[in-house]
Amino acid sequence: MIKVISAAVFAALFLFGTTLSAHAQDITLTSRDSKVALSGTLLGFDGEFYRLRTEYGELTVDGSGVLCEGPGCPNLQAFVAELSISGAPTLGAVVMPALIETFAQKHDYLTEREEGDDSTTFTYLIRRAADGNLAARFHFRVTNTDEGFADLLADEADIVMSLREIRPDERSRAREAGMGDMTGLNRSRVLALDAIVPVVSVSNPVRGISPANLALVLAGQITNWQDLGGPDVPIDLHLPDDASGLGQAIVDQLLRPSNLSEFSEKATRHANPSALAEAVGTDTFALGLTSYADRGSTHALMLTGACGFSMQASRRTIKTEDYPLTAPMFLYFPARRLPQLAREFLAFTRGPAAQIVIRRSGFVDQTPEEIEVEEQGNRFTNAILQAGTEITLGELQRMTSTLTPMARLSTSFRFEAGSVRLDAQSRSNVQQLARALEVGQYDARRLLFVGFSDGNGASEANREIALRRADAVRRAVSEAAVTANLGRVELGVDAFGEAMPMACDDSTWGRRANRRVEVWVR
Repeated sequence: MIKVISAAVFAALFLFGTTLSAHAQDITLTSRDSKVALSGTLLGFDGEFYRLRTEYGELTVDGSGVLCEGPGCPNLQAFVAELSISGAPTLGAVVMPALIETFAQKHDYLTEREEGDDSTTFTYLIRRAADGNLAARFHFRVTNTDEGFADLLADEADIVMSLREIRPDERSRAREAGMGDMTGLNRSRVLALDAIVPVVSVSNPVRGISPANLALVLAGQITNWQDLGGPDVPIDLHLPDDASGLGQAIVDQLLRPSNLSEFSEKATRHANPSALAEAVGTDTFALGLTSYADRGSTHALMLTGACGFSMQASRRTIKTEDYPLTAPMFLYFPARRLPQLAREFLAFTRGPAAQIVIRRSGFVDQTPEEIEVEEQGNRFTNAILQAGTEITLGELQRMTSTLTPMARLSTSFRFEAGSVRLDAQSRSNVQQLARALEVGQYDARRLLFVGFSDGNGASEANREIALRRADAVRRAVSEAAVTANLGRVELGVDAFGEAMPMACDDSTWGRRANRRVEVWVR
């Protein structure tokens, strides 16, 4: 029976949602003076708080003020943290296990991996090195991104590993289930960076392709290498599985911007990225779409544009987002408390040791790098060559004199299409830069947020828009750096509009690459 809940006893009780765990059991929580009791179905316990389903909805109750009765009550003396992680095998097979093992070594834990009943499941047992007692079980189910979100919505996963952003319908259903806004602060995180790359055999004579032509190849509207500057031979197309996060990211970044919706029916699909790379690498006239980390021994084609710009995928161009087909690797969390050890692990994944692990795993880390002007290729030369009649010599000289004494940070910011909202990777970059300010990494230095635009419209209007975006990013970083002493660092804004394009303005992806906010430091 549920009695009136005393605010004094349950001061840390919050309403979240109404989802039900497959392992839930009925329990009763009673205040220590026995005057208040709360019955319901146990959904979880993190070592400090109970998560309970009641007729009032899903409640979280501070365990320090209650006694637990019932078959589902946890053993408080030998509590073992449970964490369920589901989703993309690219993350589950390599990155997350490497991070768990490094975290354990640095925090005096021992790890043991137990294989599950099938190839998609396994569990990491984490034991205290001092006594060998079990501290946590991290359960993995590695299938694909779609299955990861399905497990989350069924309350069978605490963390989703995803190679794409959450879909609007998934976001809506998660909110309805009381999981919060999955795109909000602390609900999602970019763990590592990757990119979509077109790959061919090293024996293929073609070395570049425009995103527009690549989309037409994917849709089956270009089927011969001759249309791409190669020999008169059919293109053998290889793609990731359409249920994978990478496969869905290809739709989002290549097909939809070109107003295409269907892949070629002749494409060969691969569930395993290494199988795709092997098939392409051994076939001179094959073309594949895969991730930068999984390109294997194939050759990644350069992305080209009609105006003469080209961009090769590399660790640096992916990190700066200068390469347009970046594919951030996400972790998503519902709005509920995770066990303390799980929270400590997630905090570790943001730190410098974790970034080294990510880089050694073959992915692109998020550690900010300072790129001197002489290391930035021909950006300033291109700015002069591509300057239209509206870009004056005086503006080019002002840009050069402002930026050449400084270094560019690899942290860049871009916005969602048709929106003033930062995209997912940029929202993660805000938090990364804010934490750097909080620990004093840029004390006594100057950070300049510099806005750039595409070339559509009048140049002066474009510069004003770019300046407002630069200021919006500066304010977002300042507000996120809650504990930083901003009096120790100079934060400025400037904008040069369309004066330094990164790509051709004749395509959606090119215009998006040009609309950006860079950070320069001195």
